[in-house]
Amino acid sequence: MSSSSHDDILRRTGELFSRKVLEHGATPQGADWNSEYAQTTRFAQITKICPDSEPFSLLDYGCGYGALADFLRDRAADFRYTGFDVSPEMIRVARDTHAGLTYVFTQNESELEQHQYVVESGIFNRMMDYGRDRWESYIFDTLDRMNALASHGMAFNMLTKYSDADRMAERPDLYFADPERFFGHCKKSYSRNVALLHDYDIYEFTILVRKGAVSGR
Repeated sequence: MSSSSHDDILRRTGELFSRKVLEHGATPQGADWNSEYAQTTRFAQITKICPDSEPFSLLDYGCGYGALADFLRDRAADFRYTGFDVSPEMIRVARDTHAGLTYVFTQNESELEQHQYVVESGIFNRMMDYGRDRWESYIFDTLDRMNALASHGMAFNMLTKYSDADRMAERPDLYFADPERFFGHCKKSYSRNVALLHDYDIYEFTILVRKGAVSGR
């Protein structure tokens, strides 16, 4: 991702989520989720990209306070985890919460290395006042960056345009995406092996991009 063209988005996003975690701490509300159920349901979908029984490495792009690492620790046998976030307060809380563990948390995107899997949960939802064209430019650039960092595959979620009309009208600061558009983009740009998950009880969708087996971890 060319961060220079989106510096203002990254700065304002970091400020927004720093305020959230300072207010609510290491909780789903601190990451702007309305419940633990909403948070873990999303985690269950994006981690379908990961193997069930083999070791793997994962980059959590927009990691918040590191809740996905805890979710994986309860379910995955062996994984290497790196969390990246633009909010300095999120990174501080993530490091404090996971002190003594082997997870890596960073706010410096230049430090990121390629991992087998790259996932994000929720970073494309808060459009603020940017408008759809500018926000979509940011999304596509971010997906390109995630794809470049993923050797085996990536997963991401977005709010869906198939949400209730009144709900969407009430929240002009949120981005409600066309799932078919992003499915097609991933098929064209990243891999022939793309799955669209839109069958779980939240007004959003998840896309899994599988890039084929590559040796090494």
